[in-house]
Amino acid sequence: MAITKAAPQETQQETQQETQQKTPQRTPQETDGAGQEGRHLNSPLLLTMLMVVLVLLQSPIRRALSAPVMQSWTTVFVAVMVQALPFLVLGVLLSAAIAVFVPPSFFARALPGRPALAVPVASAAGAVLPGCECASVPVAGALVRRGVTPAAALAFLLSAPAINPIVLTATAVAFPGDPEMVLARLVASLLVACAMGWLWLRLGRTDWLKLPSHPAHDGQSRGEAFWNSVRHDVMHAGGFLVVGAMAAATLKAVAPESWLRAAADNPVLAVLALAVLAVVLSICSEADAFVAASLSQFSLTARLTFLVVGPMIDLKLFAMQAGTFGRSFALRFAPATFALAVVVSALTGWVIL
Repeated sequence: MAITKAAPQETQQETQQETQQKTPQRTPQETDGAGQEGRHLNSPLLLTMLMVVLVLLQSPIRRALSAPVMQSWTTVFVAVMVQALPFLVLGVLLSAAIAVFVPPSFFARALPGRPALAVPVASAAGAVLPGCECASVPVAGALVRRGVTPAAALAFLLSAPAINPIVLTATAVAFPGDPEMVLARLVASLLVACAMGWLWLRLGRTDWLKLPSHPAHDGQSRGEAFWNSVRHDVMHAGGFLVVGAMAAATLKAVAPESWLRAAADNPVLAVLALAVLAVVLSICSEADAFVAASLSQFSLTARLTFLVVGPMIDLKLFAMQAGTFGRSFALRFAPATFALAVVVSALTGWVIL
């Protein structure tokens, strides 16, 4: 009986072995090649197809680009990029220097131990960075990575573009007959930065703030780690800068100027209109004072709102903040900053101007 039962089992094993021998076995290289078969239709072929399409459609494309709307779009896009890119690189260099050369213990000694006191100190320290908002975003990210409390780093992010010496000097030059604009801009920007830092300290959550992964520096010299960090941050932040510049150019090209003229006659609408305009135009903080001075049909308070809101939240800044700290953070931080900046600048203008 034992022999009778074993026979079918042996037969089944022999059948399985024969089936395995007949079935062709793929090597790992062949399996990877089959999985990547669709990927062969990638870079070279797609680039060639794109070039062929552009050549065939060059006449319609040329006519579309020569339209006034597209010329305005191109002008604004290039202007935003040319203004912002040098300061973005400056901020990336400072960020890499902080990440590589500055020991974490330095910030523990430089800032007060209590986060509530660290916020105003970090806000005042924004006067040291001679750059615009594009430089402050990567620097603030580096500060958080080095252990600085997020509330203080965010206060620095908001204050640095608006109260540094270059910006205040440009404001004085743009408003020679209204020197109080410099004081009003300084006071309003510091108040908003401190208030947002304290607001984050009370209501902010750590899971809203997600910094992107940073290249590891293990086994590298300081020079190699520095340049690796620079390349990483330029590629990461630069992409979001391009997206923000494209959005600013699109809205600038399609928004009718008649809306501004109609809003200037109403004090409340004038403040809101210039606040929205600051977000849309996305002008570098070193140049926004001259744009505000040219909007002479608006009141000084409305133009102060333009100068306070722009360096703290605009389209390119929103994109960069979303890329640096996460979209969940930007969707909460940007509207709160906008609302607080409008209210504080309006009140400051009413008191000082």
